Amino acid sequence: MTAIGAVLCDLDGVLRLWDARLLNDLDLAHGLPVGTLAAAAFAPIRLVPALTGEHTDEQWRAAVTEALTKTCGAERAKALVTDWTAATGRVDDTVAALLRRARAEVPVVLLTNATTRLESDLADLGLTDLPTAVVSSARVGFAKPDPRVYTIAADRAGVPAPRCLFVDDTAANIDPARAAGMTTLLYRHPRQLEEALAPLLT
Repeated sequence: MTAIGAVLCDLDGVLRLWDARLLNDLDLAHGLPVGTLAAAAFAPIRLVPALTGEHTDEQWRAAVTEALTKTCGAERAKALVTDWTAATGRVDDTVAALLRRARAEVPVVLLTNATTRLESDLADLGLTDLPTAVVSSARVGFAKPDPRVYTIAADRAGVPAPRCLFVDDTAANIDPARAAGMTTLLYRHPRQLEEALAPLLT
């Protein structure tokens, strides 16, 4: 096995965790059917421009508010989006500790599909100093699984792709990394990450 020269790690679902009930709970709290917010927020016509930087995070949320207004009225839509915007998730401290230990040995790059709000989220979560570099889809203009983002992440790490370990919790994002020659980990639990990083942590 090729020695790990860099770790390229997803953010959401690996380092940052979200309450799986968050969106549904927000719907219910505002008297709306479950699935209302998700349908508006994650419709490709609104989400894709936000993830590729064509629209800012603020523009995305404004578009979501507009879509919801047609369903539940302006006042309720604004209140729902305000409550949704206030959520930033939580850090998996075990994963953060593992990545900090790995960074003592090799570059650690966060490679994430995100909106232009990512930088402020990382600051709020206390993660600004964790990665060596960050590759955000909204800043580079294309999102995983576009093969170009993996090349950019390896370049930011300064390590050839075959020496990169790529970690992601979404299967569709794994295949392009593997095709680029990277070692990959389809993430499910911190123990997997600890095992994958073992050569760096001993």
